[in-house]
Amino acid sequence: MPASVKSCSGLAALTPAPWERPAEEEYILNAMKTGYLIDMDGVIYREESLIPGAADFVQTLLALGTPFLFVTNNSSPTPEDLAVRLKHLGIQGLSERHFYTSALNTADFLSETDPGCTVFVIGEGGLLAALHQRKIASDTIAPRYVIVGEGAATTERLGKAHECIERGAGLLATNPDNWCPVSSKKTRPGAGATAAFLEASTGRRAYYLGKPNGYMFHQAQRKLAGAGGAKPDQVVMIGDTMETDIRGAFEAGLPSFLVLSGSTQLENVGDYVYQPTRILQTVGDLVEELKTGKPSTHLDSPAFATVPSNRSGVRHQTDILALYKPRPRPAMTK
Repeated sequence: MPASVKSCSGLAALTPAPWERPAEEEYILNAMKTGYLIDMDGVIYREESLIPGAADFVQTLLALGTPFLFVTNNSSPTPEDLAVRLKHLGIQGLSERHFYTSALNTADFLSETDPGCTVFVIGEGGLLAALHQRKIASDTIAPRYVIVGEGAATTERLGKAHECIERGAGLLATNPDNWCPVSSKKTRPGAGATAAFLEASTGRRAYYLGKPNGYMFHQAQRKLAGAGGAKPDQVVMIGDTMETDIRGAFEAGLPSFLVLSGSTQLENVGDYVYQPTRILQTVGDLVEELKTGKPSTHLDSPAFATVPSNRSGVRHQTDILALYKPRPRPAMTK
């Protein structure tokens, strides 16, 4: 029986007919049907250094032609910025099509739900570029929405945003992160914290896009399927944060792999009622599995005892304490 030829990103391999394939090759074919959504900070890099095994992981995905998409809540950089950053860190062969940010997700949301709207933005280049690409105009007089992303929020712009919301503008945030890690000993305020400020000052609730919002996962899967090649049979989310990556995947019905190279410690996983499908030390743990097609059963997620977290204060506006409507503002007095 003649063998058929299967080509994957320039790599050709002789593939026997189904009844001729050994069980080992079935693993490889099944693995090729999986696509990956991959968080970046804490998964691929930390600060200005690649996480061990990350470069080999990405290069293996590229060589095998496995569909993947980096999905980040950071609204500041453009996809082109992220591709350049990873190139400087040592990962070659990436382009803007490999990235989907919360800024792009916000622009997609507005163009789909309210085309022709105008916005007042508190944010940086990536958010402004995404809105411009979707032809969503800036408006400092009577915007339909106030959009909050990462970046310096001056007192003047916060005051202007407050006025716009009081005059009827809706409040959107690119993501719910109250704070984001900068290094092992340093954090910065996130878009969620700025949005919470405006919620408190106006008494209005924000709508939070980005992870774990299901719209982010829905759009990311659409983009992954439209990136060329065969649509993956299943999509797996790989992330380091339980509140956004793992929760969002769980609510979207996707398998999730938690890596311990970022913000989540193993002893804290049991704090959550939802659990990752598997737990890895780093994405480097997947390289051999991708190359051979043989799943590593020892990486299945175990059950954990509940251990209190040492981090005080909620990180995300989607955490339980933020689910309650803000207390109405007291009446102004003269």
